[in-house]
Amino acid sequence: MTTDPDAELIEQGRKLFAGDWRFIWASPSIETLPPMAGLEVAFAGRSNVGKSSLINALTGRSNLARTSHTPGRTQELIFFEGPEKAGFRLVDMPGYGYASAPKAKVASWTTLIHKFLLGRATLARVYVLIDARHGIKDVDLDVLKTLDKSAVSYQVVLTKADQVKAGALKTVIAETSEALARHPAAFPEVLVTSSRTGDGMPELRAAMVRLIAERR
Repeated sequence: MTTDPDAELIEQGRKLFAGDWRFIWASPSIETLPPMAGLEVAFAGRSNVGKSSLINALTGRSNLARTSHTPGRTQELIFFEGPEKAGFRLVDMPGYGYASAPKAKVASWTTLIHKFLLGRATLARVYVLIDARHGIKDVDLDVLKTLDKSAVSYQVVLTKADQVKAGALKTVIAETSEALARHPAAFPEVLVTSSRTGDGMPELRAAMVRLIAERR
């Protein structure tokens, strides 16, 4: 009897994220980025989409990434490093599209995000987080266009799926998949998650394990 490859990846992902994860660096500008090492995956998304909550759910830690009910709180690129031998980092990016922040600050964050996406050789994948209650907005499409130019693979992750009724969730998944069909660089599969319930976390961890194996 052979082992189900998906089940094996899910178990490898569980082990990876059950290991020691820690904050290592905060960069307010491109000039202050940490030295490149290993592989990195970044989480991008609108302010208050749940990036920090997702990172905490992935790693099984309630306060690894700082969460806030105030949109726009993360103003730097925040780096977390996994178990020593894994050579793998997570990057929590500043939320984009926060209209209530001063325009100069929003412009600064946006520039930082776009420069990082275009110029980081160790960046293996970007997970673009989309609030399942709202779907893809114009500001998200701007980031997808940058990713299309950057030669970095990316995949959309719907967050807060537990707050959407089944029928509405099915519709937003279909609409998101249709939008991604116009972006050849995007993974066609949409991952659906809830940081509160843990739904979708095993599949997201498994996707990262597969990525590490492919890149090595």
